[in-house]
Amino acid sequence: MPHHPPSRVLIIGTGIAGLSLALRLADSGVPVTLLAKNTLSEGSSLYAQGGIAAVVSAQDSFSAHIQDTMEAGAGLCRPEAVELAIHRSPQVIHWLVDQGIRFSGGEGDTPYHLTREGGHSVRRVVHVQDATGYTVEKALEDRARSHKNIRVHENHIAIDLITSARLGLPSPERCLGVYALDIDQAKVFTLDADVIVLATGGASKAYLYTSNPDTSTGDGIAMAWRAGCRIANMEFVQFHPTCLYHPHAKSLLMSEAVRGEGGKLLLPNGSRFMDSHDHRAELAPRDIVARAIDYEMKRRGVDCVYLDISHKPADFITEHFPNLHKLCLKFGYDMTRDPIPVVPAAHYTCGGVVTDLNARTDLMGLYAIGECAYTGLHGANRLASNSLLECLVFAESACKDISANLNTHEQVRTTLPPWDESRVTDPDEQIVVAHNWDELRRFMWDYVGIVRSTKRLLRAQHRIVLLQEEIRDFYSNFRVGNDLIELRNLAMVAELTILCALDRKESRGLHYTLDFPNKAATDRPTDTVLVPPNFVGRELEPSWYHESATEPKSLTRALS
Repeated sequence: MPHHPPSRVLIIGTGIAGLSLALRLADSGVPVTLLAKNTLSEGSSLYAQGGIAAVVSAQDSFSAHIQDTMEAGAGLCRPEAVELAIHRSPQVIHWLVDQGIRFSGGEGDTPYHLTREGGHSVRRVVHVQDATGYTVEKALEDRARSHKNIRVHENHIAIDLITSARLGLPSPERCLGVYALDIDQAKVFTLDADVIVLATGGASKAYLYTSNPDTSTGDGIAMAWRAGCRIANMEFVQFHPTCLYHPHAKSLLMSEAVRGEGGKLLLPNGSRFMDSHDHRAELAPRDIVARAIDYEMKRRGVDCVYLDISHKPADFITEHFPNLHKLCLKFGYDMTRDPIPVVPAAHYTCGGVVTDLNARTDLMGLYAIGECAYTGLHGANRLASNSLLECLVFAESACKDISANLNTHEQVRTTLPPWDESRVTDPDEQIVVAHNWDELRRFMWDYVGIVRSTKRLLRAQHRIVLLQEEIRDFYSNFRVGNDLIELRNLAMVAELTILCALDRKESRGLHYTLDFPNKAATDRPTDTVLVPPNFVGRELEPSWYHESATEPKSLTRALS
């Protein structure tokens, strides 16, 4: 069975988190292997429009950005994580400039044009017009492809982590490698490494409507859970309020910066409605805006609402949103003249793999950065444009910790067992995978969406149990393919999300339930921490999470 050469550091995922970590390590002389499930740049980072929240203006302050982040996070942000990310925000912007990024220019006391988004008290979002993610991702990709210390494997999807416990090796418990499917060759490779980093992004493809690309299938979260790592706060799924409503616009997100620059949300009759839901109106945090849109659509029986910035001069719109303007024209809408039909869509996974401030997980030798990690920065709701900031800051933290401890992580090489295909055959009914994928995304949208109830969540739990059984049966008997691997991971993440949502007996941030419409009356906020039955028991320092909402839950079925 194929076996790739061993790596010092193997990074699974090649968005801005993975690429920035790879470049930092490679520049310091550490050899790195990058594993991309598609092309090197494909992923959510590529489609990030708004920008990077950072304190780079004399009109802003660290304390103001911290306060905005904590307020958006509804009492669940980890203060140490918030302070770390925001105090390092100017540094990571300067690092990007050193990589060749040229942000949109400003006037006066800052070299950058800064925009404002929902939940921010001032303008602080550094951007490259309306294509920040694309610009940054492509620049980092170009550097990575030509770097002598970086090896790239594209079209490789990780299947599972290989741990010492899985091989029956003595303690200490650690991560040794990964099985990965080479999609082009249809072969499973074994990769071993001293350090493995999950930078696999979120899981919004679990929902029928999403702003995310097809790669957002929760792979890192599911693999970490199966390997014995804790998962936290998966109930907090952020729905972006404004995605283009059009049958052929698969995931066209209308940037929050459109509202930040004066865009208004309208009902089909042309009247505004946000000011009746929150005093900040269109500039309220995303959870409030998404719920307001969902409420108005259901109340009035309409398919969408409208985002209108046509009252601004046409040259202002085309200068600030050139790419959005062109894309909308393709679908028959002119932003300079027309209101744009929009609906909410699943956008960001705020929970994930438990990490400390150095991006270390519960499992020795395994790190997690970016959207797949739960650092505590976002709490119960992510503040707009803090996502790319988190990617960059915690990639820097991971780099420092990995570099300082690489000799400690270096393992005595052991022969990792090849992938076993001795008892499987080629799949006979691919329609089963397609059907299960569609069923999963539909019931997650219907029952675990913007507004929830205990009854809806229990219905979803019943369906996911049956679905998991079908997926396990298929996975056990047939050769794996890309779709099956992703479906298996999405189903696992969906179950974790449902469990967390059932555990939280209150409405907070992105989790709103009709049965418990208010925040819990307590001065002690809680995290929902799920502990797998094979939890490795490594205590992260400092212990980061708030007191658990309930006793930790174990999913024995998930590990078969």
